[in-house]
Amino acid sequence: MGVFSATIILASLLTSVISGIFGMAGGLILMGIFTWMLPAASALALHGIIQFASNLWRLLLHRAHVEWRVLLTFGLGSALAMGLFALITWVPTKAFVFLVLGLLPILVWVPERRLSLDALNPWHSVIGGFGSTILSLLSGVSGPLTDLLFVRTAMGRHRIVATKAAMQAIGHASKILVYGTVLLSASSRAVVPMTMVTVAVLASMVGIVIGGRILDRMSDSHFKAARRWIVTSMGVIFLIQAAEILL
Repeated sequence: MGVFSATIILASLLTSVISGIFGMAGGLILMGIFTWMLPAASALALHGIIQFASNLWRLLLHRAHVEWRVLLTFGLGSALAMGLFALITWVPTKAFVFLVLGLLPILVWVPERRLSLDALNPWHSVIGGFGSTILSLLSGVSGPLTDLLFVRTAMGRHRIVATKAAMQAIGHASKILVYGTVLLSASSRAVVPMTMVTVAVLASMVGIVIGGRILDRMSDSHFKAARRWIVTSMGVIFLIQAAEILL
């Protein structure tokens, strides 16, 4: 196994552990790694495949905690976003992806007292599904935006993680539909072989299990505080990377 494949697999494992604990933080880090190593469209497609499998596995593990009624309205908003994006032919560049990844952490610092969003509110969920899917298709990650739907919710950490896993799975599935064909070309298969993708998916599933065990031992307050600082630190790194490309 080459260094490239080993790096992809190890990154999938470690970031899935983070995802199993904090939800979107692992996906944000993984998207940054893939964007650094691959062309933007290939990074979006590969990230979509691995994160879809990871979030689907997380959903299955925590299915007892999922708020299924929220997913119906969130899915409606996502479908509307997909319809709109079907009219767009623009593909984001590396610099654009890093820039958006770097700016996304701003959302986790929005004062909660200024927001009254709740995923249990159908209108909030529809709007969240629309915005999250658009952001996912443009930058690969939408977790910080999806998080805003849980600012005023009465859900505990397990219900939040489980419901967000289903929401994120929807967003990652949209990336597979839009960018997935990129990985089917002969040149892409030479760089990103399906065997490596399969092992990376399995590694992500193992990581989710490990992260879930850690989540069980964490308090709600520690969960929210640690997530903010992890995401913010990565955002600074991504902004520096965007600046290096643009300048």
